[in-house]
Amino acid sequence: MPLKPLRILIVRIGAMGDVLHALPAVAALRKAHPEAFIGWALEPRWADLLQIAGDPEDMSQGVRWQVKALVDRWYAVPASSWKRRPLAPSTLRDILGLRKVFQAERFDYCVDLQGALKSAGIGWLADAPVFAGYDQPRENLARRLYSRCIPAEGVHVVEQGAHLLGEVLGEELRPAAIPLPMQELAERWADETVGSQPFCLISPGGGWGAKLWPSERFGQVAAQLSRVAGIESIVNASPAGSALSEEVAAASFDHARVVPSSLSQLIALTRRAALVIGGDTGPVHLAAALERPVVAIFGPTDPARNGPWNTRSRVLRDSTSVTSHKRVKRAEPGLLRIPVEDVTAAALELLGQPQP
Repeated sequence: MPLKPLRILIVRIGAMGDVLHALPAVAALRKAHPEAFIGWALEPRWADLLQIAGDPEDMSQGVRWQVKALVDRWYAVPASSWKRRPLAPSTLRDILGLRKVFQAERFDYCVDLQGALKSAGIGWLADAPVFAGYDQPRENLARRLYSRCIPAEGVHVVEQGAHLLGEVLGEELRPAAIPLPMQELAERWADETVGSQPFCLISPGGGWGAKLWPSERFGQVAAQLSRVAGIESIVNASPAGSALSEEVAAASFDHARVVPSSLSQLIALTRRAALVIGGDTGPVHLAAALERPVVAIFGPTDPARNGPWNTRSRVLRDSTSVTSHKRVKRAEPGLLRIPVEDVTAAALELLGQPQP
């Protein structure tokens, strides 16, 4: 009798950069086991990052499906909503419903690539024979829910994820190229929005205040790129808008414009960028996944572990910066020591432009 195809559940709920850092491990899994059923549990807002199985003839949503997608099915985990209403009956119904769906899937393995208590709790619901995670997860309580704890190996989080997944299966997995979805309507929108001229995409946001390089400095970089190299800058913003993005545009004195976009539109926009500039934030890791040149400005987080992966990049970090994940509001002091001139010089170098 032929062996039953593997059924594996990946738990990496968010955020954007973290999902992107988990994708090379799953791409390696798909390459090694094309017949496997791969499920992924994540926040619905990040589902557009996953190339999901579908009907190749179904173009009703404007999606071009490949023959074998990266993920067979994704499962909505609205953790942010649950956190706001932890005792609400609807939250309990959602969790019980998710547990029922997971257990009906009969997964052989569940792998927590996040290492938080909430992600471990989600993985535990699947009741898989093997539930694996790191032996030193981000939150120590998470390991109590694992049936197998595996030491992290590798410097970068991408390497660590591939090693963890490989150890679970008893084989070596090396990070693989990421197939990101191509949404036809978003691609047309991007063509209409930016045309054919080269541009720099600026992403001034970040997970918390300590990682935010000042928005007025991003604006000054945009102005310099326009004056020296004739490169237009586009500032990333959510569909609802962004105060930081507006501040960047204002500080650029009309050398940058704000372009709000959905996630699928941001993917299309990033594909066309000649360069992406930002901090340790999702759009910068998206650019790396799409192999676009990146200037990354780091402060409290360690670029050796969390920096741009597998793309041409210049990472700027002051020697006085101290690695910390404390969610403080003020920018980390070392981050503020990175001058506009250094960022502009790195950008011009990647663009192949002469220094002023």
